[in-house]
Amino acid sequence: MNLAERLRAAAERLGGRTVLTLDREGLSYRALELMSARMGVLLRRRGIRPGDRVAVMLPNVPEFAVVYYGALRIGAVVVPLDPLLKRREISAYLDDSGARLVIAWHAYAETVEAGTADSRTDYMFVVPGEFRRLLRTMPPEHDIGQRAADDTAVILYSAGTTGRAKGIELTHANLRGNAATVARMLALGVDDVVLGALPLYHAFGQTCALNATIHAGGHLTLLPRFDAVRVLEIIRRDGVTVFQGVPAMYIALLDQPGVSDLSLLRICVSGGAAMPLDVLREYETRYGCPIIEGYGLSETSPLSASNRGGSGRRQGSIGRPVREVEMRVVGDDGRELPCGEIGEIIVRGPNVMKGYWNNPEATADAVRDGWFHTGDLGRVDDDGFFFLVDRRRDVIIRAGYTVYPREVEEVLYEHPAVRQAAVVGFPHPEVGEEIAAAVALRAPASADELRLWVRERVAVYKYPRRIWFVDEMPTSPTGKILKRALPLPPALTGRPDGHLTRGAGPRS
Repeated sequence: MNLAERLRAAAERLGGRTVLTLDREGLSYRALELMSARMGVLLRRRGIRPGDRVAVMLPNVPEFAVVYYGALRIGAVVVPLDPLLKRREISAYLDDSGARLVIAWHAYAETVEAGTADSRTDYMFVVPGEFRRLLRTMPPEHDIGQRAADDTAVILYSAGTTGRAKGIELTHANLRGNAATVARMLALGVDDVVLGALPLYHAFGQTCALNATIHAGGHLTLLPRFDAVRVLEIIRRDGVTVFQGVPAMYIALLDQPGVSDLSLLRICVSGGAAMPLDVLREYETRYGCPIIEGYGLSETSPLSASNRGGSGRRQGSIGRPVREVEMRVVGDDGRELPCGEIGEIIVRGPNVMKGYWNNPEATADAVRDGWFHTGDLGRVDDDGFFFLVDRRRDVIIRAGYTVYPREVEEVLYEHPAVRQAAVVGFPHPEVGEEIAAAVALRAPASADELRLWVRERVAVYKYPRRIWFVDEMPTSPTGKILKRALPLPPALTGRPDGHLTRGAGPRS
């Protein structure tokens, strides 16, 4: 059941075919399998044993896959971390996971050394040429350690936007099964070239790009840092057929003038955050490639639901549950709600996490009777299509009326001058919470113009009374707008620097 067995099986079948590309340098399946076998030996010599945690702080480079599969094949647990973490964050994650070793990109050596200073965690740095020379001195051991289906393979840390981050334990069965599901859903094959612009340390990029591509025997072309111009170059240069991205990436591609021909693309996938309908329609009209919107969380490995092609696709929907996964919409009492009513989305299936690392209380709160409670609000129609409404914690109660920020954001996105929008609530002495919106523009527009635009299209209690402008929205690695990190006008916070603090300003 070891996830690394998928790489070995692909290497035996495909040998010299390219599996990974970075710029113009490629790595074959045979070479990746051999390097990961040598990596396993290196880790054993560093004292790593089955069940030990190995933190990995690498960008989207081939070495990520080498370390990832090398650790898994000897039974170690991979703890992927954002390479841009700061000293305090590194220290906290290493302390929580109990990682014995952190393998980091050479450019972050100083920060990693500081982050491990007060811990027992050892470290090593990846310098591309030196790393490969070191691996060549290791005699490969091709045996792959036996792991049970429910053995932990990866511990992913949540973004921590609403408090202390939790370690999400995903098993070999979670990841192997979800990768197979993604490959089947997208009909991935040996002739597909997948663009790896999603961060590999996150569940979306790790499962849907890396593991699914290798499961299908495809080719993953990597991009260490998203840049719309580079994406377009790589799509043409490498013949990319599958583009997986988050809404912010599609918005950035739409900002590129004069681009209309991406005929090599077979399918585009959007996840990580809700896709604004106006963005989806504009992208499909300009580029002629359908966007398949899916839904999932790190706790669900991540894919739980997805649209399909043809009649299995409904714009604005997150689709239907994928194979072997069940989804329901329930009320506060936990009972399933009738079609069309808004409630919390819950998920049950082989994709649901093992639990939160060393946090039984949080696990018991999130997973009840096998159902994972997502905290997302949604509804389901008579045909079984699910629609995401908002995060429970983002809902605004204004004068007793419920306002879903996403509904207001969708209207703002319809305005031709709006590039990005984030609607939040802030305390108000008379109505409880008032509605405000941060907006990033692509063309000139005034706050009064946008306020009137929304007021004409929604109920009077829903339109934003305050609108302010930002150059760029703060986002997570998966493109979610981080409302808690929005720079706010002092009028909303009472603070001269205009930044949100816990307990003051908009809720998120």
